[in-house]
Amino acid sequence: YKRRLWGEAMTSVFSLEVALALRRKAAQMASAAAAAAAGMGCYSQTSWALRRLGAGGGALASAATRRRNCSVAAAVFDNQNREYVIVGGGNAAGYAARTFVEHGMADGRLCIVSKEAVPPYERPALTKGYLFPPEKKPARLPGFHTCVGSGGQRQTAEWYKENGIEVLYEDPVEAFDGKTQTLKTSSGKILKYGSLIISTGCAAARLPEKIGGDLPGVHYIRDVADADSLVSSLGKAKKIVVIGGGYIGMEVAAAACGWNLDTTIIFPEDHIMPRLFTPSLAKKYEELYEQNGVKFVKGALIDKLDAGSDGRVSSAILKDGSVVEADTVIVGIGAKPSVSPFEAVGVNIEVGGIEVDSMFRTSIPSIFAIGDVAAFPLKMYDRIARVEHVDHARKSAQHCIETLLTSQAKAYDYLPYFYSRVFEYEGSSRKIWWQFYGDNVGETIEVGNFDPKIATFWIDSDSRLKGVFLESGTPEEFSLLPKLARSQPIVDKAKLKSATSVEDALEIARSSL
Repeated sequence: YKRRLWGEAMTSVFSLEVALALRRKAAQMASAAAAAAAGMGCYSQTSWALRRLGAGGGALASAATRRRNCSVAAAVFDNQNREYVIVGGGNAAGYAARTFVEHGMADGRLCIVSKEAVPPYERPALTKGYLFPPEKKPARLPGFHTCVGSGGQRQTAEWYKENGIEVLYEDPVEAFDGKTQTLKTSSGKILKYGSLIISTGCAAARLPEKIGGDLPGVHYIRDVADADSLVSSLGKAKKIVVIGGGYIGMEVAAAACGWNLDTTIIFPEDHIMPRLFTPSLAKKYEELYEQNGVKFVKGALIDKLDAGSDGRVSSAILKDGSVVEADTVIVGIGAKPSVSPFEAVGVNIEVGGIEVDSMFRTSIPSIFAIGDVAAFPLKMYDRIARVEHVDHARKSAQHCIETLLTSQAKAYDYLPYFYSRVFEYEGSSRKIWWQFYGDNVGETIEVGNFDPKIATFWIDSDSRLKGVFLESGTPEEFSLLPKLARSQPIVDKAKLKSATSVEDALEIARSSL
């Protein structure tokens, strides 16, 4: 009901925005002409409503028309005004920038405000290839700047300059005024925006300082600086403790095996990856990790982290009093959406993130949110969701910017997708690569013995396939998964249970399409 009222309010806001924006347009055109004559280009705070309707008040303006009406030069960055501002310098920001460039709307118009020291990059590398030992070909920048993760161009700092995009490095937003459409960065820089895209992502959840969460040798991974610090510690470490049995914990532990370190994973659940893996599936992966020397402490809670005489972390003390020695600790216990300072100005907060509609519009006109921080309508499953995954970051960025710049009015219809790739360093005896699509609800049917393939199917009470997981598939097999999860075909459970191989099971599922 609340969301329906919000939708009705957004429709009213749209109409009001059009009327007000049309009234402002005449004055803006006069000032724009003067600015162009002075060689300064032009800037317009025109609302998203007017940009969608076009300057004619009814016909949708093309990108080419907008470029003719407003020839913007790089000199526009000499003042405070920015037509488009992206706050956040992560995955989604990089893909949003690419979409602006593809539509010819970046040069002199777009500014990215980032807390990082480097341009946007493919963040998943930080817990995978970036942590490999030096002799095992670790990933390093500029090798994984966006958008190489999806087969696109590598967008280095020079790429942003060549495309006329201003990037403010290590200068995050610290204050925001929605009424005046103004941002203030930590360096004191003031920016006025026409449209604001919030792409702030998440921050790593941290252990409290009072229990040793900030001791030297305790690491959290969210950016390149974090990963560099961890790599430095791994090079000196002998015993490491990983706290958390989710994605971060499992990927970091796998990388640590490449360093031949004594590695222990501690988590409170009964098995690893509890939000996705079944107990049976988890057991297969746990056994593989144990074969690589990793130890598990399950069902355990951290009481505190102790420091040695040098002040550096020396052990993890559990609630039951047991002690696990460690000279390096990596904490992977989840993440929190980075909604500050925007939560104080009226944007709706849902499931921890900034609530948006299917076009990624927030409850405040001219403000959008994308990527991990956005709580959006998950159309397939009729619920509001926040997805912390690079695939959603990429797709939400593209969808949002295309909606902003064109006449596109198609609702975002995301299919949940997760994956992991570990033990891929040189010399590894077994590489792991799995993918999951859909929703992990209903009865599970597991096929295969992990040699190397294994598949799991989630089937609801109507015999519809809701989700599918596959380890070590071929490209053709992996490409089948989203088709199955999207179509949700009715499958013959008896046949699926009697399948003698993963290949047979996938063929049975394929025949149901």
